Amino acid sequence: MSLTHSVINFNNSEIAFRNKSNAELRQAHLLFKVMNNAGLVKLGKHLVNIAFAVHFPVKGILRNTIYQHFVGGTSIADCSKTIQKLAARNVGTILDFAVEGEERDELFDATCAEVIRTIEFARNNRHVPFSAFKITGVGRFDLLAKVSEKAQLSEEESKEYRRVYDRVESIFKRGYDLGVPILIDAEHTWIQPVLDDLVLEMMERYNKDVAIVQNTYQMYRHDAIHRLKDHHRIALDMGVKFGLKIVRGAYMEIERARAAEMGYPSPIQPDKPATDHDFNEVIRYFMDHLDTIHFMVATHNEVSSQLLAQLIDERGLPHDHPHIYFSQLYGMSDHITFNLAEKGYNVVKYVPYGEVKTMMPYLFRRAEENTSVKGQSSRELKLIEKEVRRRKGK
Repeated sequence: MSLTHSVINFNNSEIAFRNKSNAELRQAHLLFKVMNNAGLVKLGKHLVNIAFAVHFPVKGILRNTIYQHFVGGTSIADCSKTIQKLAARNVGTILDFAVEGEERDELFDATCAEVIRTIEFARNNRHVPFSAFKITGVGRFDLLAKVSEKAQLSEEESKEYRRVYDRVESIFKRGYDLGVPILIDAEHTWIQPVLDDLVLEMMERYNKDVAIVQNTYQMYRHDAIHRLKDHHRIALDMGVKFGLKIVRGAYMEIERARAAEMGYPSPIQPDKPATDHDFNEVIRYFMDHLDTIHFMVATHNEVSSQLLAQLIDERGLPHDHPHIYFSQLYGMSDHITFNLAEKGYNVVKYVPYGEVKTMMPYLFRRAEENTSVKGQSSRELKLIEKEVRRRKGK
């Protein structure tokens, strides 16, 4: 079969920015211009933290700039316009309640309840095909690390872990009861073992017919393919569907620094080409096991996106095959999202939501990511500038 039908023009800026007015396009241009400068990002982060500390009224400025670009709203209800806007372009939404770094049980309980509300919302909205959460949103990081290394827990810690377990189970059970698949985010390597064990246990319970429970694999880990295939074999032995999302990864600098400090081999791939190789290799593996794997390729990489689109066409599969999804973050890589959606592929945006102050760690990460990922901001900038020129030339 000829691949000509599968080649997607990710440089089509008209499709990528069709939703944006000229004013919105100018604002996006300014935002990415700032984020392209590492010094400005560092300074901005410092100034924002000071502003919040001294109660300077900075929320309005943030809400109308970086927050507006990367965040869907302050609440589930507040995200409705964003959901509708994406749906009009054939793009689904994953609502992501982006709370992190909490330490207290009442906050974990509140986050658990909010995640369950996203599941209930998704059940009644066909434009929200998944729910998602972080285990560190419902459990204390240090406790998860201790369980992961199989350390002896005190009686109080055992009770605390039971509460974490119950929260995780209540989330997946609600997804199972309502038929909503749930993605659990990947974590740092030293707390991933407890997450993997929990997820496999929940898969056995809830993935008999549909992949409700879905893990996330960071392909910048050199053991990711081995771990993923091992978990797939376990799922097959249990007679359940294997659900998962792949990402390149989010904690590289932290992982390398910790490994160096503690004297163990780095869990990270030696270089980006090795990560890219494994990422694309595992996409081929998924396509060879489509009957037992439901998967999402979450990437801002054109080559990986093109590869999956081509494999779908090569095998004569429908673009909207129910086991296959593409995903990007809201506010980034619209040239990938909307050009895939235009061709009828299943595409979703991860749409974080929450109050302005709560969202700041997430927003700082997006800003830093756009300076640290080679070429990321300049690519976004070039596409925005291309669209500005195209509109002027009309």
